[in-house]
Amino acid sequence: MKGIAASPGIAIGRAFISKKTEPEIAKRAIAESELKYELARFYTAVQKAEEELQVIRDNTREKMGEKAAEIFQAHLMFLKDPELIPAIENKIKEEQINAEFATQSVVEEYAKLFAVMEDEYLQTREADIRDVGKRLISILAGKTDEVNRPEKKAIILAPDLSPSDTAQLDRAKVLAFITAKGSTTSHTAIMARSLAIPAVVGVGLDFGKKIKNNDLLIVDGNNGMIFINPEDELICEYKQKLAELAVERKRLATYRKKKARTGDGIPVKVLGNIGNHQEVEAVINHGAEGIGLFRTEFLYMNRDTLPDEEEQYQVYKEVSSKMKDKPVMIRTLDIGGDKELPYLKFPPEMNPFLGYRGIRLWLDHKEIAKSQLRAILRASYDGNIKIIYPMITALNEVKRAHSLLKECKEELTKSGRKYKEETEIGIMIETPAAVMISAILARELDFFSIGTNDLIQYTVAVDRTNEKVAGLHTPYHPAVLKLIKKTVESAHQAGIWVGICGEAAGDKLLLPFLLGAGLDEFSMGAAAIPGIKEVLSQWTRAEASELTMQVLNAAGVTAVKEILKKRMK
Repeated sequence: MKGIAASPGIAIGRAFISKKTEPEIAKRAIAESELKYELARFYTAVQKAEEELQVIRDNTREKMGEKAAEIFQAHLMFLKDPELIPAIENKIKEEQINAEFATQSVVEEYAKLFAVMEDEYLQTREADIRDVGKRLISILAGKTDEVNRPEKKAIILAPDLSPSDTAQLDRAKVLAFITAKGSTTSHTAIMARSLAIPAVVGVGLDFGKKIKNNDLLIVDGNNGMIFINPEDELICEYKQKLAELAVERKRLATYRKKKARTGDGIPVKVLGNIGNHQEVEAVINHGAEGIGLFRTEFLYMNRDTLPDEEEQYQVYKEVSSKMKDKPVMIRTLDIGGDKELPYLKFPPEMNPFLGYRGIRLWLDHKEIAKSQLRAILRASYDGNIKIIYPMITALNEVKRAHSLLKECKEELTKSGRKYKEETEIGIMIETPAAVMISAILARELDFFSIGTNDLIQYTVAVDRTNEKVAGLHTPYHPAVLKLIKKTVESAHQAGIWVGICGEAAGDKLLLPFLLGAGLDEFSMGAAAIPGIKEVLSQWTRAEASELTMQVLNAAGVTAVKEILKKRMK
């Protein structure tokens, strides 16, 4: 069977098909005199659900880290949603029906709304709201809504696994996950990656016709393949792969403590990307020489109000303190029509990726921007912090941002707060427009950081969340590679450095091209750091430069890959 590779790794083991028991809900009329009691029952269920989720969130944070725990923080937010809970209350009162049925009806309506949204991030909210709804209904019905668990190590199969189901499984007994539904951004995938468990999702609802309980399976989370009752020869082949992976992990572990250098001894900066302050330890443990991209959106999401300056300052200061004298590059708020904040109402947009987002929104909300800048500047006093502005398309945007930064420095000076005057400023190069005027932009900045995920999207006109065209979203497109090279040339001619922080930065096959293109810095997810250091050590700058010229003359994606594969070391 073929599915979506959601979490890397290989597992060999017996199938355990998970079956979930859910209470059956019938519609029941409530007499006028019973309404007060029914509403009280509902409020008690909401309170109990909140208490349960707080425990699950805290346990998940301890076992899996902050990223997985954020899922349950989002669930808690649904219980405080100013629309969802009142909608259930109103349904109970207006239709005079039992709380279980009212909850099920309203949750289903909301879930359907999320399911049809174009943005993949928002689509995952469908699973969140259904999970919250099932929890409320189970409490109201006085029944346990849970997945059955294996008694010994097994490969778990299910139509889908809710975040609550996944969090409460015994990690020691789970070899891999297989689900009928899901994507690389689904909660099952996120939590599987947090637990370092191989996962293949999106295999289709008919998997039960092909796989039975206790069947022997091989799950290849690297390419999304599942082998059912395989021949001995294939089992031996995959056992060999498992052994090779163990050797590779041991070999790469030595690179965690090594400084990144090319084959001819030239130092290269290899840094880590983080989405929140809890991920700093992983970046340090994998040998990063700094934080190349600190996405600050987590501070603003899954909450009712904006974070104030002091809260932001404490987070930025904590990250900077842990990294000591190593650089920490903080990207200012990159939110927009495709990622909603409940307390900022954005008008609906036909195409949010081309709409009101990133620097455009940030500059228009002056107090949000200044609160963040003041917090970053204050944290910079005792650390090596740099600021990055996202989604720049015009010189005027940079100048407006600089003007706000100047205002913030003046305000801090007046209030007697300390900050580092010479804080370096850079921008994300994420659009062809920014590349084409990069020589002009470079005069106003200290560095560039290339965000390949969006640069690819805007260059080849591909929405990577759309499964029909997602395969066209590739860093190997000649146009994307030429834009990267032009960006480096513009930066170096202006005397500033340039890094790369998109997914391509951790691509071992593409790395020699990027090195040869002249990039000064590479920033990626923590797990990719040791492997990238190893590849860098195998190439001299001269060899990589020669390869880059070959690649730039290639006519298409296939030709680019062929050149890179032939020269792999």
